[in-house]
Amino acid sequence: MKKTIITVVGKDSVGIIAKVCTYLAENKVNVLDISQTITGGFFNMMMIADLSESRKEFMDISDDLTELGESIGCVIKMQREEIFAKMHRL
Repeated sequence: MKKTIITVVGKDSVGIIAKVCTYLAENKVNVLDISQTITGGFFNMMMIADLSESRKEFMDISDDLTELGESIGCVIKMQREEIFAKMHRL
């Protein structure tokens, strides 16, 4: 399994989850876990996803998500699970 962490942050608006999940589904990226909150009008979502079935490379998906984020007024970042874990360990 090729796990990745995807974060989405921005001003809340209709369709953010739908647009991100549609892109992931179209590229055979499986969402394993998802958590989202809206605080003070700001949307925050974190996903754990599996890229092992996708035909696209990690960087291509990451670049596409960055562009998608810009088009919907959010910042979307994608990190490899192992790097995310190392950055956030105590």
